[in-house]
Amino acid sequence: MAAHRLRQSVGRLFAMGPELGSGRRAFSAFQAFTEVLRLPSKQLTKLVFPLEELHEHFVPGSRPDLHLNIFHPSLEDIARAESFFTASARNRIEYLTSAVRLDHAPDLHRPEVCFIGRSNVGKSSLIKALFSLAPEVEVRVSKKPGHTKKLNFYKVGKYFTLVDMPGYGYRAPEDFVDMVETYLKERKNLMRTFLLVDSVVGIQKADNIAIEMCEEFALPYVMVLTKIDKPSKGHLLKQVLQIQKFVDTKTQGCFPQLFPVRGKKMKAHM
Repeated sequence: MAAHRLRQSVGRLFAMGPELGSGRRAFSAFQAFTEVLRLPSKQLTKLVFPLEELHEHFVPGSRPDLHLNIFHPSLEDIARAESFFTASARNRIEYLTSAVRLDHAPDLHRPEVCFIGRSNVGKSSLIKALFSLAPEVEVRVSKKPGHTKKLNFYKVGKYFTLVDMPGYGYRAPEDFVDMVETYLKERKNLMRTFLLVDSVVGIQKADNIAIEMCEEFALPYVMVLTKIDKPSKGHLLKQVLQIQKFVDTKTQGCFPQLFPVRGKKMKAHM
């Protein structure tokens, strides 16, 4: 159903004509998303709405206390998001600088979003994937946990700045708490924090530290589930429902819907 709704909106999107302006021209050049739309319905749903297939594992009425909020972006939403991360002469995407303390951070006026998570949760891999349409931007991904030691700032066109935070837990910088807590508490233009959680192991004690900081400072944040291609469907469902229940009952500033991402790119069979 989700894939059918997505395809139905294709005609509506291109029928909008001048209303989309340059966004429409940019969307027509998005080869990656165009290829996704050609996938068979089952693959399309699995790629764009990866948690939807978990619904088949629910037994109606068996656990009324558990529910799953699924994110359903429209085609327009996806196209607009992709336009933000597509480099062009008018939309410059680039690495800006790194900082070890907030007073070393650039004085920027545009909105800012940051990505935070445990070491080896897949944070750098996700950011690298976001910048895949801006190949000149180098995001280093290491097999060894704790690679990121500084606050790394990236300009995403005229829209916002993306900040890659050091990982916490194993091999975290010695001054991690001072560095990250000060940033989260005092950065005035921070609009949203993306907190990455490993879907294989769920929320760990180290994650609670980041969650508590977001809650204490009244920050709006989103929980992103990484590596959803790693566990079995049964284990993933268990973790997703546990995390969803945690979000619903233990948090105030967390966005109610979970955002899932895969560890590897899904292969398209044309």
